[in-house]
Amino acid sequence: MGPHPAVAAIRLAVRRVLHDVLTEHSTTHHDTPSGPQPPGPSPDRPAPLGTTPDRPAPLVLVACSGGADSMALASALAFEARKLDLHAGGITVDHGLQAGSGQRAREVADRMTALGLDPVEAVAVTVGRDGGPEAAARDARYAALDAAAQRHGATAILLGHTRDDQAETVLLGLARGSGIRSLSGMAAVSGTARRYRRPFLELDRQTVRKACIAQELAVWDDPHNSDPAYTRSRLRHEGLPALEKALGKGVVEALARTAQLSRDDADALDSWAADAEASVRDEAGRLECAKLFGLPPAVRRRVLRRAVIAEGAPAGSLFARHIEEIDRLITGWRGQGAINLPGRVEALRQGGRLVIRQG
Repeated sequence: MGPHPAVAAIRLAVRRVLHDVLTEHSTTHHDTPSGPQPPGPSPDRPAPLGTTPDRPAPLVLVACSGGADSMALASALAFEARKLDLHAGGITVDHGLQAGSGQRAREVADRMTALGLDPVEAVAVTVGRDGGPEAAARDARYAALDAAAQRHGATAILLGHTRDDQAETVLLGLARGSGIRSLSGMAAVSGTARRYRRPFLELDRQTVRKACIAQELAVWDDPHNSDPAYTRSRLRHEGLPALEKALGKGVVEALARTAQLSRDDADALDSWAADAEASVRDEAGRLECAKLFGLPPAVRRRVLRRAVIAEGAPAGSLFARHIEEIDRLITGWRGQGAINLPGRVEALRQGGRLVIRQG
């Protein structure tokens, strides 16, 4: 008798991602890297089949909060890694935002160790205030995960975001009046060197939770996920149910499909803008306003955004309104002065050229 259908679904999703990781690793790996290496063989941890001293097996980590999504992911990674040419470990991040969070992080680490993951680490972080509590916690978490990947020499980190999370991300982008890139939600693969992988983006939250129940996995339900003080929590418990009541079932699936379609369009426009940028610069490399004016608006704004980031503006602090103000220097020129942008960057029009520089 095979596994429960939900367990089979999560394992299949993880297996596909791990095969991708192994394929990419075998394609790009030529010599032993000079940085930290995945754990080597030991009596308790034999080398995976097919590894050699000059081609060590990649290490894949799972980011696990102890919730149903990430515990299901950890269990699937542990199961599939035993059959594949790789090592598997886990990281849990203690944000320090709730009483007893340190003890909870240690418990999550113990659960991952019990699943057979190694190395396993609990990392404490300090959450700042920039961008609000949710954004600050996310920034601290990803910084900790990036550092853990460097420390352990990990090839990839698996994240437990589901199709429901994707739908929420699309709606949040829509509410902010963001562009098509924001509506594209979370990518299945993202980060430096394609570090982050999201195997569950095509699975719903209910399937993942059923997998935990079927395997009798202990999970922790973060009270922040049901706290109405947080925007995503209100959307999850009030906004999406209201949409499904008004529009019928299938809203989550439709929003996830919108994310993928938007991502395809955004990728194409970004590629177009990258190619177009050289054509709108003069011999000295300055942006020519007349040539910029001739570009389609979606492409022109991407060229402007790329130019501003290249001069030092933080991408995360650069919003649509900033790009619209710069765009008006091209399309609605009335002699207006310099525009101040994040990162102490300024944009101004001089002699038919758009000058973007440190202010």
